[in-house]
Amino acid sequence: MKRAFCWHRGAPPRMGWIGISDQSEGRFALGGLRPGDPCAADAAMPDDCALMPRGTLMIETRLSSEGRPQTLLAFSRSHPWSGGFSLQALPGGGIVLVETQAGDVRHATLPYRPNDRTDTLRLTYSWDAPAKWGRLSLERPESDRVHAISLPPPHPMPLADMRTIITDPRQRQLDPDVIFIALSTQIEPIGPMAGLSANVPVCTPTGFVPAGALRRGDCVDTDDGQIVPVLQTVSRSVPAFGSFRPVRLRAPYFGLRRDITVAPQQRLVIRGSEVEYLFGSEAVLVPARHLVNGFSALYAEAPDVVTYHHLLLPGHEAIIAAGTATESLYIGRLRRNPDLFDAGILSGCDRARLPEHPKPVWPVLKPFEAITLALNRAA
Repeated sequence: MKRAFCWHRGAPPRMGWIGISDQSEGRFALGGLRPGDPCAADAAMPDDCALMPRGTLMIETRLSSEGRPQTLLAFSRSHPWSGGFSLQALPGGGIVLVETQAGDVRHATLPYRPNDRTDTLRLTYSWDAPAKWGRLSLERPESDRVHAISLPPPHPMPLADMRTIITDPRQRQLDPDVIFIALSTQIEPIGPMAGLSANVPVCTPTGFVPAGALRRGDCVDTDDGQIVPVLQTVSRSVPAFGSFRPVRLRAPYFGLRRDITVAPQQRLVIRGSEVEYLFGSEAVLVPARHLVNGFSALYAEAPDVVTYHHLLLPGHEAIIAAGTATESLYIGRLRRNPDLFDAGILSGCDRARLPEHPKPVWPVLKPFEAITLALNRAA
């Protein structure tokens, strides 16, 4: 019997993240895991016939330091028809996706070049069965690069299967190195990422304004004394886990006048004699994750889903947030890559009007460089 595309019967879907799980527990909410609401999860059972015609399954994982193959996620069932889903990481560099429904198999391999050190990867499988479109992407949280491939026309995903994957460890295989898995009803963007919480005060010619209240056409003060226009504002809700887990930066450290919360990849401008001596530059950019030390910067308590905001400026100028200098949204030469542009948070904008950022406003420290700087500043 052919099954029509449908959702949970009797109610239209609330779009967004509906499930998230780490190694210890999972939460699933048909109404959505809402930002700022730690009690959004529910135990409602999806209808066995309900399908997700489109959506996103995200997995963040560490790669094996032993160079072994990893079954990152695997699930199979036999009722009401046979089906399964798996993602595997190959030691030589490759992510293999296999998805089956009633004996009909979809298979794809995403090649990548592993680093010498242990990698953390974010894998995003997005599908739109009515449009006969699918995508598998790989991002390294410590890099601006994105690898993605198009997939054969995907099947709609049974909603009950997705709930089982999220909430029932007994019926799934999850590699111990997996940090979290998350499920969304949307085609989630990839690429450049927002990094400021909504209430981070940003310096403007008329005073400090919360990042979430700024709009296109507003002006902001920059770290080098300019006044520049905001070309676009962006926001994105993400799971508050792994490389998205919020970082609280505490005043008066970093020149802050008050505590602020940012995404781990949000980069601060750091100056000082140690910077000039070690790196031969007046200033460097350091991701907030590398500043976490338990007192001046620490991981913040957060609900399952958080929303970050950001500002696109003409030349990747550094803005002033609560007294500290931090980068604006960096997009590189995104306008030259139509596929990545269409997949990202700026897809609704006019690509021809986007600026180009040939390189970041200051050198970006690698993880080992950030550790070296932190040790020298603490000495």
